Amino acid sequence: MKELEKTKRISIASTLFILIIIMALLAYKRPKYLFKVNTANTLEKLINKDYIVSLNDIYNPDYVLIDIRDQFEFGKAHLENSINISSPAILDEANIAIFDKLKSDNKTVIMYGNNPNEVTAPFMFLYQLGYDNIKILSTENSYFQNNLQSKRVEIEKSENDVNAFIAESIKKANNGLKQKVVIKKPAKTVLKFEKKKKAAAEGGC
Repeated sequence: MKELEKTKRISIASTLFILIIIMALLAYKRPKYLFKVNTANTLEKLINKDYIVSLNDIYNPDYVLIDIRDQFEFGKAHLENSINISSPAILDEANIAIFDKLKSDNKTVIMYGNNPNEVTAPFMFLYQLGYDNIKILSTENSYFQNNLQSKRVEIEKSENDVNAFIAESIKKANNGLKQKVVIKKPAKTVLKFEKKKKAAAEGGC
């Protein structure tokens, strides 16, 4: 009788366990967007690739301007023929469809905001999703009497050879691992104390 009850309990527990697994599998949702390029590879590619475009070079039939500012700022004024896709709405299905279409049409996306720093985050995000046809417009935008004033910005480029620096760092790190680390014990310090001479006894019998 006890063995029968034990068998029933095991069966119920197994059934519940299987049901939980099935429910978990049904509830699991695959993420909509997965990174195709990791951060390290992205940075490596960007070091070797010119991804900056100046105002003088935007008049190209293969370039499509994307304004990442909000609708209010875009409505006030924007660069001619630009499309407004605000930064927070970049991953909306309709906007992703636009980026997919532009990539399949071999168009280069030129993203701009009030300054290049505003574009950095959405640019990196899209690049890691596999949109390698994106560039940043090196411009600062401001308003004067409700007119958009676009000013060219010089983005500083490092004069140092970044790749050589990384290679040298890796080499030093590998050499450091190969070498045995010898820890020297600190030398013992011996403190000397002078013994005080006993004073002669005074008086006596």
